[in-house]
Amino acid sequence: MEHAKPLPGYLVTRYHGWKATSYAENSAWYQRLASEGQRPRAMVISCCDSRVHVTSIFGADQGEFFIHRNIANLVPPYMPDGDHHGTSAAIEYAVTALKVTHLIVLGHSQCGGVQGCIDMCKGNAPQLEQKDSFVGRLMEFLKPRFPEVEDIEDPVEQARRFERQAVLASLENLMTFPFIETAVNDGTLSLHGLWTDIGAGGLECYEPEKGKFIPV
Repeated sequence: MEHAKPLPGYLVTRYHGWKATSYAENSAWYQRLASEGQRPRAMVISCCDSRVHVTSIFGADQGEFFIHRNIANLVPPYMPDGDHHGTSAAIEYAVTALKVTHLIVLGHSQCGGVQGCIDMCKGNAPQLEQKDSFVGRLMEFLKPRFPEVEDIEDPVEQARRFERQAVLASLENLMTFPFIETAVNDGTLSLHGLWTDIGAGGLECYEPEKGKFIPV
C-alpha cells in the first residue's frame, strides 16, 4: 500500500502517553476484555460528528457499548438485497450475536448531515443530488419526513426539529428488521431515541406515549 503514510507524530505521542498511564494502571482490565470477549448491554447508533462523544456522555467504560457511527445516525430500512450494508451488518451482529438488550439511536444538534438533507429538500444542494454522492443517497431515507418541519420559518429551529425526525426515522426503520421486531415483541430488546444538544450538554429522550422528546 504505497499511499499509506506513518501515523502523525502527535498521535504517536498521545498513544505512548495512554500506554504509560491509562493502560498501565488498568492492564488487568484490558487483559480481561481481551480474554473474555465483549459483553455490551447496549448498542448506540450515533452520528460520525467528532463532537458527539458517546462514552463521555454516559461515563461508559471500554467494553460497555457496541457503537456504530454514520452520517446523521440514520438506519436504512431492512433490505436483504445481497448488497453491502455496513449499518445493517452492525445491527445484525449486535442483536443476534452479542444479544444487546438496548438499542439506542442518538441524534445531535448542528448535524451537518441533517442540514444537508434540508438543503436537498429545498433544492439548494445539487451536489448531493448527484448519483455518485454517498451522503445524498443516505439522506434519501430522511427526505420523506421533511414535511413534518417544512412550515417552520426559523432555520435553526427547523434544523433542530428535523434532527429529532432523523432519530424517529431510524427507530421506524429498525422495526423493519425481522430479528429486531421479534426481540422487541419478546421483551428481550428495547429501542430508545435520544437527542443531545452539544453546546448546552442537554439530553432528550423520545417518549412514544407523549409523542415528543423529553429532557432526561
